[in-house]
Amino acid sequence: MDPRVRPRLLAPFAEPIIEHDPPAALPSGLHEVSMRLDSQRPPRPAGLLAVLALVSLLAGVPPRAGAPSARAARRDSVDRLVMAEMARQHIPGVALAVVRAGRVVRAQGYGLANVELNVPVTPRTVFKIGSVSKQFLATGIMLLVQDGRMALDDPVAKYVAGAPASWAGITIRRLLSHTSGIVREGPAFEALEVQPDSVVVRSAFPLPLEFAPGAKYQYCNVCYFALADIIRSVSGRPWSDFLAERVFRPAGMRATRTTTTTELVPDRASGYVWRRDTLRPAPEYLALRPSGAFLSTVLDLAKWDSVLYTDAVLRRATRDEMWTPVALADGSRYGYGFGWTLDSIAGHRRVHHGGSLPGFRAELARFPSDSLTVIVLTNGDGATPERIARGVAEVVLRGAPAAGVRR
Repeated sequence: MDPRVRPRLLAPFAEPIIEHDPPAALPSGLHEVSMRLDSQRPPRPAGLLAVLALVSLLAGVPPRAGAPSARAARRDSVDRLVMAEMARQHIPGVALAVVRAGRVVRAQGYGLANVELNVPVTPRTVFKIGSVSKQFLATGIMLLVQDGRMALDDPVAKYVAGAPASWAGITIRRLLSHTSGIVREGPAFEALEVQPDSVVVRSAFPLPLEFAPGAKYQYCNVCYFALADIIRSVSGRPWSDFLAERVFRPAGMRATRTTTTTELVPDRASGYVWRRDTLRPAPEYLALRPSGAFLSTVLDLAKWDSVLYTDAVLRRATRDEMWTPVALADGSRYGYGFGWTLDSIAGHRRVHHGGSLPGFRAELARFPSDSLTVIVLTNGDGATPERIARGVAEVVLRGAPAAGVRR
């Protein structure tokens, strides 16, 4: 395929692999939810000609006679929205999941996971999720707090050897909530170098704090390098192993793992950059960034969402604390918890986080009062999945037909 030509494969490749009415109540148990998701195997992906034919059908065939059901109208509206945003944002591929009360009601792939090989996206396509990973690092810390092995208001210096005097007022809570005053990135980070997290953390030691701890919110990736190293230190094992055992395995998230360039990952998507009207492969990081550590799928993240309705990993009080806006030193609050951004849209409370790594953008948005979660994973460097997730939520919550999202 000529790289100067933007792929026009913007239609879904098949009917959603999961499509049913939302439940009246929460799922009866975590094991049941995991078994249900695992049993829903996707159909064999369609070939390129079938995709092009489906695009033509969607563009040119009039609707069937008779009034469509509300569910069908909602489905068509979501398809139009996603395809319009893919065209607008030059996104090769999108995976979408809509979850109600912990139960998947829609899981769909759009476009291409690999443009060169014409491999379509399915709900089981594996994407880099970038900073959506922060909620998992935060969960690891909160599990250690639940275990009584550390406390949120412990000084960071208790766990980070050699921490400078300027860090004396920084607590674990401040690292989790981006209110520490530490610089955003550790100067020692090198995308093409594999090195211990502690090296990146120590490289920030000589730098002055950008503000007094707790004075304000300012996003900080090196803080999550420090949190990862603290998990390693307190648990006595690599943080990736700790999270796999305590979070991903209990949730049945078998496709979720750390990023890698040296191991085979089935169903992995390739990342792309749209630059100067040309689609190009995105560069790869050799380094593993704890602040953007994981690969996952929309189905695995839907399993995680179902876990968050239960005490299977985190207790209710722990979850509530993670979703509480951080208190600043002046007594005001800022809309960030522990690994989650906290806000609302048109009166609907939203607990969410985005993520980015070269060639990938992701968004996981929960609307707790509505028992709704929308998960959007993309392999386009310039994508804005938050916009897609917000538009899909609007369709689901309000039934608003839209071919795009109005700002």
